[in-house]
Amino acid sequence: MSVKDRVRIHETRLLSDNWYVLKTTTFDWKRRDGTWQTQHREVYDRGNGAVLLPYNLAQRTVLLVKQFRYPAFVNGYDDLLIEAAAGLLDDAEPEARIRAEVEEELGYRLSAVTPVFQAFMSPGSVTEILHFFVAEYDASMRIGDGGGHPDEGEDIEVLELTIDEALAMVADGRIRDAKTIMLLQHAALTVFRPENPLS
Repeated sequence: MSVKDRVRIHETRLLSDNWYVLKTTTFDWKRRDGTWQTQHREVYDRGNGAVLLPYNLAQRTVLLVKQFRYPAFVNGYDDLLIEAAAGLLDDAEPEARIRAEVEEELGYRLSAVTPVFQAFMSPGSVTEILHFFVAEYDASMRIGDGGGHPDEGEDIEVLELTIDEALAMVADGRIRDAKTIMLLQHAALTVFRPENPLS
């Protein structure tokens, strides 16, 4: 049985369309025992996104960004978040969107970009699917300072760290962003492995 055959939507109401879209829905869910249960959920739709970790095998480094995130701040995090470069697709293809984001945020124009996986980041309340990428970088690809768009509220610092420094920052809590942790772990397991012929 398809999941769509187990959902009967009764009502969907728009709660907010100020920044992104927040809706509340009442629906019936067919449980595993065959009974129907009425449930209520709020869903936040901000669109899908893309994220990329640039790496340099020769230097064993990665590029990350550091910026203010208001939702993290109001949840008690009194620091800037360290993250991989990312952005919403805004109707663009994931690779095209992430290339543009890397230029805006990091100041690098990448050559080959490799998709690695896709993931729902908070499927209990947010619709977003994130497309994950990695790409090699070197100094010749730098075309600017990065930093993002001030008119969009971006105030981004570019960080170049060794993979070991970045992983240590995950372990001690200095890096807490989920998408970044996922890409750093991917890089540690695949990109920077000793048996990797490229490393």
